[in-house]
Amino acid sequence: MLPLTLLKTAQSHPMLVELKNGETYNGHLVSCDSWMNINLRDVICTSKDGDRFWRMPECYVRGSTIKYLRIPDEVIDMVKDDAQAKTRNRSEINKARISGGLQNQNVRGQVRSRYKNGQQNGAKNVLRGQTSRPLSQIAVNKNRK
Repeated sequence: MLPLTLLKTAQSHPMLVELKNGETYNGHLVSCDSWMNINLRDVICTSKDGDRFWRMPECYVRGSTIKYLRIPDEVIDMVKDDAQAKTRNRSEINKARISGGLQNQNVRGQVRSRYKNGQQNGAKNVLRGQTSRPLSQIAVNKNRK
């Protein structure tokens, strides 16, 4: 389970954020980015000593200042279930490939051509310059014009 996956799943759920300086922020996660910067709404901030409190409608926390995050167990369960479903789907696809059910299909179910570049019976793709003649003969023919 990756931390950013967990945070993306935790959006709109309550969480507690403790910073490296000791302050804590309780609120609902609005968004997060790849640097673990987070936006919270309906936030209650507690001082390091625990004797002062502030209520804020929203708050931005820089990811590098976060010491730890406390997330509800239901969110962790959701991420675990999602990960299990993904591994189940991958194993089913691999089993189907091995048994031959998808031998001429890719993952999206599109039929693959048996021939490279869609060519059949030795047909050449002249538009791309692919010919069976040696390079020296091609150069000679161009000079004769």
